[in-house]
Amino acid sequence: MGNWIGRFGQGAAVVLLCGFVLAACNSAGGLSSPDVTNAPAAGFGNISSGSEEDFILNVGRRIYFEKGSAVVSDEAEMTIESQARWLKSNKKWLVKIQGHADDSGSDAAQKTLSTKRADAVMAELVKLGVDPKRMWVKGYGIERPVTDCDAVTCQVQNRRVVVNLREEFDDSAPQYR
Repeated sequence: MGNWIGRFGQGAAVVLLCGFVLAACNSAGGLSSPDVTNAPAAGFGNISSGSEEDFILNVGRRIYFEKGSAVVSDEAEMTIESQARWLKSNKKWLVKIQGHADDSGSDAAQKTLSTKRADAVMAELVKLGVDPKRMWVKGYGIERPVTDCDAVTCQVQNRRVVVNLREEFDDSAPQYR
């Protein structure tokens, strides 16, 4: 068989030795980086199942619309289906569905469009089995724009519905109690 260093060369011996050193450091908590792949997002700490943070990070609360439209797209439908599954298994939460707009037209037209968008999302959630008595809609029109972006990107982001979790009804909710 002969000498293994002579057979594979000194380079192979150095590579092998480095591998052993790195493995030892990794197992001893030495030079290696910690595995943060599944660590919680900064600012959220430990995310518990069924929490608001769980909903925001793992399900998503925003649904976007085409300009001038309140029609739920196929992509938005996937988000709404995930929201419905989560909401049906976390029944302690009430749901305020907030519509927004950034389309051409008067303030009144924008408010009407944003309400139609919120109504469309609520209708889909109800169709998927979420109790309508837990939900209400509010159209904000252009009152609450996303502003930390360029003009075109902001317009797209403002044509949205945000599904927000609540522990109690607010002043904009119909009196279901």
